[in-house]
Amino acid sequence: MSDDLRPTCVLLLPRPLDRFILRDQAEDLLRGGDVVAVDPPRPGYGAALRLPEKAVGAVAGRQAAALLKGLNADGRDPRVVVLFHATQEPVAAALRARTGAELWYWRWDRYEAAGDADEARRARLTALHRRAAQAASLVVASSGRLEELAREEGRPTVLSPLAADAFPAPDPTVEVVGFSLGHLGRRTDWALLRALGERLPSLQLLLVGELHEDEVAGDADAAWCRSHAPFVFLGSLPDEAAAQLLRLSDVGILPFRRDDFNDAGLPYRILKAARLGRRTVVPDLAGVRTWDPAIVVAADADAFAAAVAAEAGRRGAPDDALRSWALDQTAARQNAPLRERLAALGLDAG
Repeated sequence: MSDDLRPTCVLLLPRPLDRFILRDQAEDLLRGGDVVAVDPPRPGYGAALRLPEKAVGAVAGRQAAALLKGLNADGRDPRVVVLFHATQEPVAAALRARTGAELWYWRWDRYEAAGDADEARRARLTALHRRAAQAASLVVASSGRLEELAREEGRPTVLSPLAADAFPAPDPTVEVVGFSLGHLGRRTDWALLRALGERLPSLQLLLVGELHEDEVAGDADAAWCRSHAPFVFLGSLPDEAAAQLLRLSDVGILPFRRDDFNDAGLPYRILKAARLGRRTVVPDLAGVRTWDPAIVVAADADAFAAAVAAEAGRRGAPDDALRSWALDQTAARQNAPLRERLAALGLDAG
């Protein structure tokens, strides 16, 4: 590689930056002069799941060559390549073979346990994940549970929880009751929500997020929740509108099923609620404990209802200490261990 090329950390974005779930942390790293991001090539990284395995390597090789050509033309020599999803492993491996760059595998979800993947795709995702983890010199884990899983696999890892810098945090001193933000479908524990409504019949609950009709068809508990007048389904809303509604609420509610996928996750809604001084009542899941200061763990429906009721009035007295804690969970803070490692490699990480 030419001496004229600048040593660089390359972020392989699985989708354009403005639609990337880790946008805040990516943008924070991009403040460094030696960090760049590249959009997904064509066809997208999902080709690793759609194409026959024999074709994946050839496609990945061409994609890697095109990415490297563009980076070199921009005066960049990849020294660290960061992949954010197991489907990127073939391209990342091809880049590594061409450049000798070290790989960092940013693990922000347990993809192979996702409910929307059939058995064949889960097997392919599992194989890609194992190859990515084994090839990586560093696994970046977004939750404590994901960090545990990486260590159990014998991989060097650092914990870098999520950041929600771009999510608005207006003054949280108006009124309402309960708030749920995000996915409403197969991940939702509709039986728990129904039990909550039955135990607290006057609970006003605002549910903001897309309702996936195909995922709730035939679910009697979901049908009950949709017909229960105090539960208001508002659909998807812009962040600004969601934040205004959240500041009118007493408490966040995370009605997730208890399964392997949900157990490892770290839902953004917890940090978003905390930025307005609101705790979130959660089922007994492992990943959410990454943010212990912001949650109340409830072991069953009775405990869940009691915990929600106990937060009544918080809308008029937001927890300032919790709000301060949440506002301190910035991308710069979460990325600190990564920036230290980049600096140790002699790279400008901002």
